[in-house]
Amino acid sequence: MRKMLAVVVSHVFSGVAQKPGLRGLLASLNFSNDVTCDIKKCDLYRLEEGPPTSTVLTRAEALKYYRTMQVIRRMEMKSDQLYKQKFIRGFCHLCDGQEACCVGLEAGINPTDHIITSYRAHGFCYTRGLSVKSILTELTGRQEGCAKGKGGSMHMYGKHFYGGNGIVGAQGQLAEAYNISALWKLPCVFICENNRYGMGTSIERSSASTEYYKRGFFIPGLRVNGMDILSVREATKFAADHCRSGKGPILMELQTYRYHGHSMSDPGISYRTREEVRDMRSKSDPIMLLRERMINNNLSNVEELKEIDADVKKEVEEAAQFATTAPEPPLEELAHHIYYQNPPFEVRGTNKWIKYMSFS
Repeated sequence: MRKMLAVVVSHVFSGVAQKPGLRGLLASLNFSNDVTCDIKKCDLYRLEEGPPTSTVLTRAEALKYYRTMQVIRRMEMKSDQLYKQKFIRGFCHLCDGQEACCVGLEAGINPTDHIITSYRAHGFCYTRGLSVKSILTELTGRQEGCAKGKGGSMHMYGKHFYGGNGIVGAQGQLAEAYNISALWKLPCVFICENNRYGMGTSIERSSASTEYYKRGFFIPGLRVNGMDILSVREATKFAADHCRSGKGPILMELQTYRYHGHSMSDPGISYRTREEVRDMRSKSDPIMLLRERMINNNLSNVEELKEIDADVKKEVEEAAQFATTAPEPPLEELAHHIYYQNPPFEVRGTNKWIKYMSFS
């Protein structure tokens, strides 16, 4: 049995539970330890059975998921602010609204599994173990960033994480990947984060068939409620087990929604209405849905969650302060880290008379 798993994330076109304060500690004595939750049935393609329609959520898991999603949400809001203040330049793609995808996916696999993703990857960076400080510092181009300040929003990496690539589900390459993974029965989960818009075009206007979970043709597929972290978690566990058992690849479509525009140059309201965004926020927000589930099932209460929110705000604000004051990488290190474990060699710069030495 193959024990390693590769997860490839594209679009259509780790936090820990907060240590409770005294008030939260006293209140926790009366909380439930776990609860059984119903989740939406997945749509199936070339599969006789799918993920379960109910699952157990423990209090510890709920607190961890809630805090992680709140960190990602606030980190993206801070990134938006830093971009408008011109601390962040270049491309920047935010994932607020899609937090249940990256958090649920991480909850369904192992830390030693590998994740490859395209841009809109800040949330995956965090769930893979990178700190808020290292992510925001990378966004501001400082040498303490996770890619030494040279990658920015689109090129971030971590252990077992190869993310922030600029290619988003290119049709030719995707078809070739489907083909070879099916031929060789590779343990690979292909994921389509269907946030309903390819840049500025709705899926209904760009696709004759919007059933993306069937796009693998000869690969089994699942269509999942990507706004419910438990739905994503259980579907991911199912998909991972499918791959680890030697059955080959599987495709998951996560139906989600992004609140921001495609990038920072896109206001996000020229091709959709403000009312649509407000409606999604009020009815399908992944953090709100988890929050309500926790309170209604006595896994937490308003006071404890407010403490978590305050702690998250403090963490992100401190990280942002560091990210705007840390030093930039020196010019002489411009060509460092191009190759891994190679002898140093010269790289010609933008000025042909200037040469830089590359070090791994």
